[in-house]
Amino acid sequence: QVQLVESGGGLVQPGGSLRLSCAASGSIFSRAAMNWYRQAPGKQRELVATITSGGTINYADSVKGRFTISRDNAKNTVYLQMNSLKPEDTAVYYCNARGVYLQFFDSWGQGTQVTVSS
Repeated sequence: QVQLVESGGGLVQPGGSLRLSCAASGSIFSRAAMNWYRQAPGKQRELVATITSGGTINYADSVKGRFTISRDNAKNTVYLQMNSLKPEDTAVYYCNARGVYLQFFDSWGQGTQVTVSS
């Protein structure tokens, strides 16, 4: 299993920016597809962005052009740069690591709150 710890959430005004970080323990980080999900109150958890072990990136349509996912395998860390934030981006953001190393793994962080409000 991979242990994940998110940081970087907080309160920001509309139009502002935040950068989320997710630090992973263990030696299998480079083998994992790393995902950012979010869950707003009363809504289902949704996939926001993905970066595979090979560097392929995908975004939800709602964040394309505003959010950027990246990873630093040397630091075992994945980032989510969020620009032009909107009130509808308010949610708990979760980091997820998924892949296969000897066996399938699917690990989650504890989540970090992002609130976009004036």
